[in-house]
Amino acid sequence: MSTATPTTRLHGIEVIDSPARMQQRMIQARADGKRIAFVPTMGFLHEGHVSLLKAGRERGDLLVLSIFVNPMQFGASEDLSRYPRDLDGDLRKAASAGTDLAFCPTPESMYPVGFQTRVEVTEVQKGLCGDHRPGHFAGVATVVLKLINLVQPHVLLLGEKDYQQLQVIRRMVRDLALPVEVLGCPLIRDDDGVALSSRNAYLSPHEREQARTLSQALFAARQAFAHGERRRDALLDRAHSILAAQPALRLDYLELRDASDLTLPPSTLTDPAVLLVAGFIGRTRLIDNILLAR
Repeated sequence: MSTATPTTRLHGIEVIDSPARMQQRMIQARADGKRIAFVPTMGFLHEGHVSLLKAGRERGDLLVLSIFVNPMQFGASEDLSRYPRDLDGDLRKAASAGTDLAFCPTPESMYPVGFQTRVEVTEVQKGLCGDHRPGHFAGVATVVLKLINLVQPHVLLLGEKDYQQLQVIRRMVRDLALPVEVLGCPLIRDDDGVALSSRNAYLSPHEREQARTLSQALFAARQAFAHGERRRDALLDRAHSILAAQPALRLDYLELRDASDLTLPPSTLTDPAVLLVAGFIGRTRLIDNILLAR
């Protein structure tokens, strides 16, 4: 793994690890009239991340990536210590997408001794992953707000795979009147239908086969929706029937929510909805979702 100095270049990308230096650099970029596009990540980049960077390249003069495994969003029994890391590989992929600058801080620099502030989006974080990962979204909102303050982007690009996270950040930006556009970009799937995720690296070949059940369940509901089914319970039952056939899956939730604010939709769908699923295959927790819209 390559180690970043306060300001250096790796694979043609400017790399900064100091929050203060990062903020100074971005203030100067704005003063120079640069439009800043920003993709925050926890690293171990895959084609989903690359698609965000490519979208950012089209929308900014300066394309910025952050790589930071954020300890605040991990629970005590979660996978912080074993979360996959590959800075050199990440920077190679980022360079291929035209990234100009990577911000790679340490936990100690982001959360110095005495740090005690948290940001919560109280309603959007309820239910779904918020129930199964207490404190997770407070950690997400806090780090993203700090990153926005440091990077000062004009546009923030996030993937729709982490759909609740996307809505949490949108609500925070709206509530706090942050001067940044939040752009949600489509979820990217592998050839077998599995949603791309850094955590897919944990799966054995057999577990990877079992993981297809999540997307298959969502696809079945989407097909029923495409054929005219609008009853909420019928759509959920269609997906549940697929999930129940996979004994290796330990289901956290399967829920149908309003696509705009994640509230429960009526018994008969009238507006765009999102079907969300989360569960464990072996030790690996996976999430997925699919939009249901006319």
